[in-house]
Amino acid sequence: MKKRKSALEPLKLARLAAELALTKKAEDVEILDLGKVSAAADFFVLASAASDVQVKAIADAIVDGLEKETIPVWHVEGYANRRWILIDLVDVVVHVLHKQAREFYALERLWGDAPRTRVE
Repeated sequence: MKKRKSALEPLKLARLAAELALTKKAEDVEILDLGKVSAAADFFVLASAASDVQVKAIADAIVDGLEKETIPVWHVEGYANRRWILIDLVDVVVHVLHKQAREFYALERLWGDAPRTRVE
């Protein structure tokens, strides 16, 4: 099965996902520009939540908001445990993490060479 890319350019898609996360009061929302440091994706969007319920609410807001804009969501995983939900948009990967999981996995350090933009 071939991945279907969004019509939006990757940075605009990352910003839209970040803004949708903020509608559910996500914290520490950042966009990591992976374009020159990894082939994994062009951008990662990271968002923190204070509870498992909020992790799900943020992920739902992103998926629902993208679907309303007819932007394809390639894959979603992590709904079962609600500690880290990953939303794959092909060029952009959104990570919605419980605060403790975000501290533990420290994706910002793992991708430390990537330029970061805080979204508020």
